Amino acid sequence: MMETNYHNPVLLKESVDGLNIVENGIYVDVTFGGGGHSREILKRLGSEGALFAFDQDEEALNNTIDDNRFTLINENFRYIKQFLKFYGIRKVDGILADFGVSSHQFDKAERGFSTRFDADLDMRMSTRNKKSAYEVVNSYSYDDLRKVLFRYGDLRPADAMAKTIVEHRVNAPIKTTVDLKRVLKEYLPKFRENKILAQVYQAIRIEVNQELVAIEEFLLQTPEIMDKGGRLSLISYHSLEDRLVKRFIRSGTFSVETEKDFYGNIDVPFKKVGGLIVPSASEIARNNRARSARLRIAERI
Repeated sequence: MMETNYHNPVLLKESVDGLNIVENGIYVDVTFGGGGHSREILKRLGSEGALFAFDQDEEALNNTIDDNRFTLINENFRYIKQFLKFYGIRKVDGILADFGVSSHQFDKAERGFSTRFDADLDMRMSTRNKKSAYEVVNSYSYDDLRKVLFRYGDLRPADAMAKTIVEHRVNAPIKTTVDLKRVLKEYLPKFRENKILAQVYQAIRIEVNQELVAIEEFLLQTPEIMDKGGRLSLISYHSLEDRLVKRFIRSGTFSVETEKDFYGNIDVPFKKVGGLIVPSASEIARNNRARSARLRIAERI
């Protein structure tokens, strides 16, 4: 498996295999990161093929690939249709997405993504994003904080946590990851501290970056820009992401109930290809962050 200092690509072979690449096709890697998946796609493309990649993180630009078939777009994948149109692309043959936070973002202390470091409350995937974790923690109302912690972190004591945060910030703003950990100390029993903190961070990070909204907006554009027979290869890391992907592949929407025509048929844009794919034990041993990855593949009908 290819490794980079920026990010070890998860389910590399399986996700790129899932694209069923046509040598001279047009493909999109909407989560470029360290470029591991993109490089594997380029290996399988012919001279007339093209690969467009998206990444909103400015630091990902340092990993750009010197290849005339490759274009890196420093934007959020929620704008996929708009930017592909700018480059004259209306239809593509495959799209790969790895929705996880990159290892680089977790490991760079000042980004504030990790519970391991003392850093400012940031968690922005793009510095152009005006809202950081600081704003969420220090300016959201009790009710909004409670909703964020419960919906995105699945935290049972979300009510009490939100109340505690609001009470503490009256005296002084909660500026750093250590401050936040100290404020929530009573909800962090030693044997579960890391797990609960990870849930808190996940909830705040999703809110800061509007991650689930971006995934929904992105997926809803894919039927229009995908050629018939084209493939989606989508890697999720937690149930909130995976639920969106699964529902979209099944029905083309995100609602629990799907719309049917007069005859009771469901008009869906994609069909599932194979079953759920998870990392092997050997991949997890090499890269522990792969342990929660879930890959689903779908084909445009």
